[in-house]
Amino acid sequence: MGENLVVYVVIFVAVLIFIAIFLYFIPVNLWITAVFSGVKVSILDLILMRIRKVPPGVIVNALITSTKAGLNVTSNEAETHFLAGGNVNSVIKALISADKANIPLDWKSATAIDLAGREVFEAVQLSVNPRVIDTPPVTAVARDGIQLIAKARVTVRANISRLVGGAGEETILARVGEGIVSSIGSSESHKSVLENPDNISKTVLDKGLDAGTAFEILSIDIADVDIGKNIGAILQTDQAEADKKIAQAKAEQRRAMAVAMEQEMIAKAQEMRAKVIEAEAEIPKAVAESFRSGNLGIMDYYRMQNIQADTTMRDSISKSGDADGTEEAH
Repeated sequence: MGENLVVYVVIFVAVLIFIAIFLYFIPVNLWITAVFSGVKVSILDLILMRIRKVPPGVIVNALITSTKAGLNVTSNEAETHFLAGGNVNSVIKALISADKANIPLDWKSATAIDLAGREVFEAVQLSVNPRVIDTPPVTAVARDGIQLIAKARVTVRANISRLVGGAGEETILARVGEGIVSSIGSSESHKSVLENPDNISKTVLDKGLDAGTAFEILSIDIADVDIGKNIGAILQTDQAEADKKIAQAKAEQRRAMAVAMEQEMIAKAQEMRAKVIEAEAEIPKAVAESFRSGNLGIMDYYRMQNIQADTTMRDSISKSGDADGTEEAH
């Protein structure tokens, strides 16, 4: 009796496993839901989805949603997009939102946007409801040298036709910042910018900054303009300081050259003095040699000494006379 119970339990478990496997590969309840929702999909299609590792529930629910919204999406299209790595539900919601907002968007374009890595449903919402982007503070200098710091608010909406391959928000912000810098830089005075900040937005908006981007710029509004530093005065001060340092360096160079020349002249004078001393040292030797050779007598030597004494006396008298005349002049 116990053996028969075990056999019955085993058979019951096997039947349950078989039913679970059967319902997994043949989702009858999902097929019934699809049929009553008006979706044309067969049991074989659902089985093949399981074999291809495509969740039938995702595909059938997406087809039911699209059918109720009046969209013509086939199971093959939805399954192909899923196998390509796309988000079927997001594409279906985007198509429904675009259809309700009268935005031209077909299945091919929506799937291309989704596979390009952009959120297609958010893009459609952004096309319906424009978004405001606040730019970071943009610093520019007017022609009078005054620095201005401007902040802008850019209103954009998605351009569905340029979502694939179009540049993003970073490009928009960079171009707007460049336009603000160019507009302020071309202004004659910072006062004109403060008086008419709307001229900046008009100038920037006329440049077509949204070309090649995934967005369409609706408006550019200057939210705030602050006065920064006096860059012109700072540059002039820095230039004057640089000129001063250059002049000091040149003066120091000239002084060093003068000192070097003076040292060179002193060295030459010392060299000439040494030669004179050396020559004077040779005089006694020459006199002695003249005495020995008989070319110079004792009386000649005394006369030479007297002449030297007279010359020295005259020099001293002339120097003392010059000094007295200088003192009387004072």
